[in-house]
Amino acid sequence: MKTFCVLLLAGLMITNTANADEQTEQTMSIAQSFLEAAGSGDATKLGELMSDDFVWHNEGDTNVPWIGNWVGRETVLNEFLPAFAAGLKVTSWTIDYSFVNGNQAVFIGSMSAITTHSGIDTGSFSWAVRVHVEDRKVKSWNWFEDGYALSKAYNSKQ
Repeated sequence: MKTFCVLLLAGLMITNTANADEQTEQTMSIAQSFLEAAGSGDATKLGELMSDDFVWHNEGDTNVPWIGNWVGRETVLNEFLPAFAAGLKVTSWTIDYSFVNGNQAVFIGSMSAITTHSGIDTGSFSWAVRVHVEDRKVKSWNWFEDGYALSKAYNSKQ
């Protein structure tokens, strides 16, 4: 009986590890596809990858029109993305690190941009995003960046 319990437990651990690895791979694949679609401006692909109750959250100065909490696929596609696209011209972009654990993926990099509001360059700054994937859809995108650099550029006068 003791041997049976040990074998059963070992089998469960192997199965759970295999399932965790599969989930981790799936999370990274979906998160990377979402990141690529966001970077290329492919709103159709973004919409396909978002859950209905998707949340896009940007930390920072809420005087900048695209900063804040954007809830729901339609809100993100029809309000956030147009505001972001009209307000910021990305001039450089790197992804330096990525890692995943279960249904969470994280990407870290650097970027620079020009705000169309002021025409001022942000200079290079760091960013990170945490992506939550559930049921093969991106449920949340929590974006962290140097809000000071962005706010300073946005609110500057030429």
